[in-house]
Amino acid sequence: MAARKKKNPNAEMSFLDHLEDLRWHLIRATMSIVIIGMAAFLAKDFIFDVIIFGPKSADFVTYRVLCDIAQYVGLQDSFCFDELPFRIQSRTMAGQFSAHIWTSITAGFVIAFPYVIYEFWKFVSPGLLQNERSTARGFIFVSSLLFFIGVLFGYYVITPLSINFLGSYQVSGEVFNDFDLSSYIGLVRSSVIASGLIFELPIIIYFLTKIGLVTPDVLKKYRKIGLVVVLIISAIITPPDIVSQIIVAIPILVLYEISIVISKIVVRNQSRASARDDKKSKK
Repeated sequence: MAARKKKNPNAEMSFLDHLEDLRWHLIRATMSIVIIGMAAFLAKDFIFDVIIFGPKSADFVTYRVLCDIAQYVGLQDSFCFDELPFRIQSRTMAGQFSAHIWTSITAGFVIAFPYVIYEFWKFVSPGLLQNERSTARGFIFVSSLLFFIGVLFGYYVITPLSINFLGSYQVSGEVFNDFDLSSYIGLVRSSVIASGLIFELPIIIYFLTKIGLVTPDVLKKYRKIGLVVVLIISAIITPPDIVSQIIVAIPILVLYEISIVISKIVVRNQSRASARDDKKSKK
């Protein structure tokens, strides 16, 4: 069903009307990111000293937990340390200012994500049937929840594992790790955003099933291929050690299994709706 204008629900929107509608949704979503990014820009000390450079400290909660676990299993040398052996520096004139700007924009996107999803939903929902709108009312909440869980997973798991491995890795004692500020922030940003988007897998599968591109049988049939893809993704977003890859792969595999269940529910609901329509047509 084509989306309809708010002023006249019986009038179908033209292609240009759709573009105009999309433009305003994008403008509002972008403005929300900019406004929250400006607030993040003013909160520089908290954003950088507490959040960005938090995983660089040996007192970071993830390192303490891993140290306790390592001591329990007799591997305290792996995750127990007093200081990470690297420094962060800025080697360009505008390096720190650019990092401040882009970090603020990233923070704006993360915090404004529910509203961005809301604007996306407002653009798509007029084209859905009434029963489809009612069954998908929790879309914004669920997608936002999954995204924030993914962000937290990326920040508290992937980021410290990557920093610990890459920050302490040396090919020789003659080489000291001096990392550029943009490189360090890029690692934190990519780990957090990538993880947040990966956790949207159930939502993606939901929509792909709704439009008929994916079925539960297909997901089950290619489960082994999915496992390989998950391992490849884990290898890309984590340091090249087996422990880190397993830690990241487990929640992604769980999400894949959840996606199969969601796909089953969608197909079952579609079958029931089709059966009801057939009964009505026979009367």
